[in-house]
Amino acid sequence: MSKIWFITGTSNGLGRLWAEAALERGDRVVATARKAESLDALVARFGDAVLPLELDVTDREGVFAAVAHAVARFGRLDVVVNNAGYGHVGMVEEVTERELREQLETNFFGAVWVTQAVLPVLRRQRGGHLLQVTSEGGVRAYPGFGAYHASKWAVEGLTEALALETAGFGFHITSVEPGPYATGFSTAIRQSAELPDYAQAHIDTAVDFRLGDPSATTAAVLTLVDAERPPRRLVLGDVLPEIEAIYQDRLATWREWSTVSLDAFQSQTR
Repeated sequence: MSKIWFITGTSNGLGRLWAEAALERGDRVVATARKAESLDALVARFGDAVLPLELDVTDREGVFAAVAHAVARFGRLDVVVNNAGYGHVGMVEEVTERELREQLETNFFGAVWVTQAVLPVLRRQRGGHLLQVTSEGGVRAYPGFGAYHASKWAVEGLTEALALETAGFGFHITSVEPGPYATGFSTAIRQSAELPDYAQAHIDTAVDFRLGDPSATTAAVLTLVDAERPPRRLVLGDVLPEIEAIYQDRLATWREWSTVSLDAFQSQTR
């Protein structure tokens, strides 16, 4: 049976590719984007199989209305992909309050609003799959991306709790953690004004990302949503060795300091 998808951020990038992959195999897609005209080509190609909706995920009422519209049109939601977001570059000291709040409003709160809007649907159905697109930046960090990491780590933490809370309702939740891909993500990055004291740091910490082919992710995502027992987390791309090294270092540090940790449990004085 074909699946009904609800995908945020489908104007381009991974969201657009995954929408096209779902439609090409006969599924139907509720495609959302900040500008409806960016979805015209998708509708022209796939017709009534697409429900295009203009949506700003920071608008909580708008999100709930979009989900209600989707369910009224298709009757159910089988796959929900929380994909909308953007990147912000700036050392932590450089990021303004407004810049940080805007980053969190889209990447974190936008994901929360979509999650809250679809949960009653998934609970009622006793089925479905929620994909929270975080990024490798949800489990590791690069200098200069503090605001972005804050938003993605927040989604990861929220999703871990959510998966435990909803374990008995019959639907699945996966944090999808893509590495860097040639999606044009960098062209949409916003940037803080640089402080002179960080001039050399910006040069020294510049990251030369090895970009993957975004079209290669489509088969992985389709495999994920078709799995009978999908994982809680899925890394996309060739970044797992680096992530493993980070976690091994963390475990080694915790173990090295475990005596101090245990001493902090109970006072040794009487």
